[in-house]
Amino acid sequence: MTKSLNTTQFHLGVCYYPEHWAEELWEDDYRRMRECGFTIIRVAEFAWSIFEPSEGEFHFELFDRALAAAHKHGLKVILGTPTATPPAWLTTKYPETLNAAQNGVLYQHGQRRHFNYNSPVYRRLAARIAQRMAEHYKDHPAVIGWQIDNELNCEMNVFYSQADHIAFRSWLQEKYGTLEQLNHAWGTVFWNQTYSDWEQVHLTRPTVSNAPNPHQSLDEKRFFSDSAISYCRLQADIIRDIVPSYQWVTHNGIFGHLDNHKLTRTTLDFMSYDSYPNISTIMPDLGDRPLLDQKWSWNLSVVRSISPHFCVMEQQSGACGWFTRLETPAPLPGQMRLWTYQSIAHGADMLLYFRWRTASIGTEMYWHGINDYSNQENRKVREAALVGKELQQIGSQIVGQRYLAEAAIIKSYDNEWDGELDSWHGPLERYSLLEWYKACVRAHIPTDALYIDEETTLEQLSSYKLLVYPHATIITATHAKLLEAYARQGGTVIFGCRSGYKDENGHCRMEPLPGPLAELCGIEVEDFTRIGPHQTTPDIRWVVDSGTELSVRAPEFNDILRITSESAQSIGHYSGGSYYEGSVAAARNTLGKGAIYYFGSAFTETAAAKLLALSGLSSPAAALMELPEQVELHRRQRPGSEQDTWFLLNYAHNSQTVVIRQQMRDLLSGKLLQGAVTMRPFDVLILTAGGEG
Repeated sequence: MTKSLNTTQFHLGVCYYPEHWAEELWEDDYRRMRECGFTIIRVAEFAWSIFEPSEGEFHFELFDRALAAAHKHGLKVILGTPTATPPAWLTTKYPETLNAAQNGVLYQHGQRRHFNYNSPVYRRLAARIAQRMAEHYKDHPAVIGWQIDNELNCEMNVFYSQADHIAFRSWLQEKYGTLEQLNHAWGTVFWNQTYSDWEQVHLTRPTVSNAPNPHQSLDEKRFFSDSAISYCRLQADIIRDIVPSYQWVTHNGIFGHLDNHKLTRTTLDFMSYDSYPNISTIMPDLGDRPLLDQKWSWNLSVVRSISPHFCVMEQQSGACGWFTRLETPAPLPGQMRLWTYQSIAHGADMLLYFRWRTASIGTEMYWHGINDYSNQENRKVREAALVGKELQQIGSQIVGQRYLAEAAIIKSYDNEWDGELDSWHGPLERYSLLEWYKACVRAHIPTDALYIDEETTLEQLSSYKLLVYPHATIITATHAKLLEAYARQGGTVIFGCRSGYKDENGHCRMEPLPGPLAELCGIEVEDFTRIGPHQTTPDIRWVVDSGTELSVRAPEFNDILRITSESAQSIGHYSGGSYYEGSVAAARNTLGKGAIYYFGSAFTETAAAKLLALSGLSSPAAALMELPEQVELHRRQRPGSEQDTWFLLNYAHNSQTVVIRQQMRDLLSGKLLQGAVTMRPFDVLILTAGGEG
């Protein structure tokens, strides 16, 4: 079942920490929030010691006053369970609750996320604080929902405490049943790793050259994910048993070693995300022409794949940094508004800025909020107020609209986790995925992220005209048959090199590559090579229908192909002086009403753009408007309606001109637009056709 935020009102708000500030500030803070158009706040996710200053002693007075004042000013409240930061009395009395490094050394109290998910003591105490909070606030008129913990697996996504080793054995026993099955799955016959007793089995531990068993490592990440989900579900189930049904349960953030689709499916009402686009200025995406803050649209596409409608629990409003450093630039005038509508365009129907006021103490005192330390009005406050005013006018028109995309880029958690150790395919996937996304964004083709797993159905795939699976390294026969059925119905699938060579345990298949995809693609891989640092990168050349020869780079890795099906044909060959010059580099197989492409290399943006053209997919807005490259396009539509809402986002640092070919209304300004329209730097247009509002 698809999990989504279901609301008829757009809630705009801010994260607030009443325990950080003198109580005399609260009333003025809440008053000014309302002046900004805010209707909701998030509180309490780091306040365990406030609620339980010593074991078994509970106090709610401070937050009772804070929530009462918020309610008086008409603010709704999201309560966070405060279990991301256990109190000092807990970790001192129960050191077994602490997480440990792979070498067994315990992490000590301080900072956050220094506990483990599998300690029976920690689970009991986390469950109790969640229960006491739910019992106390279940009938509070301001409380609208609950956030479980905070940013699971942020800062630390590996766990090696004694409790985790014990829990891992139980998890493996349930998964495999016998040691014989475990030994087979992990390939322990290699290098004499065979286990003869369950007590010999552990999570990965330090090894020579830091090279653990790869199959054990893959299972380890699956276990880390299931541990976090179990821990989250423990609290969620307790809260749901106590609070009224209108109070929802969510979690915020997407971090490593966590299957967020499974987490949401089994535990949450919808997913929430913490969006910080300016981090891209210090961690730019790979390849040529980085997307920078536009890359966050891919992250939001991932969130949308989990919950079609979601909450952005933390939207960047200032420069980012911890107490040791100020890392990112401050948002330029207009960027905070742009990023807000970036989130909304992708399906955010609730959004909270982080944070109301920059902390003057602690680790995040350089992680800036809307208000600066001085607490004086500034341009960020005015920009937030502008967004608040706009959403008061149009929020009800756009909330609940579904995102429309005709293309999707496929991912899987198994490939993501296996690729952390396997540098043959992990870096390739990250590189090719973003190059494909760049090509789609700059061609103004709205694109979904699609995680393929045991829940994926043909019906889900059939809503797309194009599926791209850049490097489907681990793929099952079931998923291969699913993609075959999709193609036979008329869909187009594009694969890249290194596809199909591992099974679900991470074993290399003893069959012609690309394994279960070979028949589907109509080819076999007869040879392959990685491109060495001192070797020349070849080109792939092909001839288009007009007779024009195209040439694109074939970087990183090359599969040399052989056509094996009468329905398949070569569409490109290698060129560039390599021993495989002239060999088949790319192929197209016709299958039913659809087509399968196999591209024997990693993808550059140029190659992806050429393959987009071959697939025949173009922008859904091509007949309506002409858009420059740096103006991003998104399309939303209310279920049951054929009226599209078009989001145009200008990420350029200068003005851009769009050409609108028929009269359209901008919901933000109320103006009717047609012809050449100038968008200022970081400007936003939200358009409906025919001048309708």
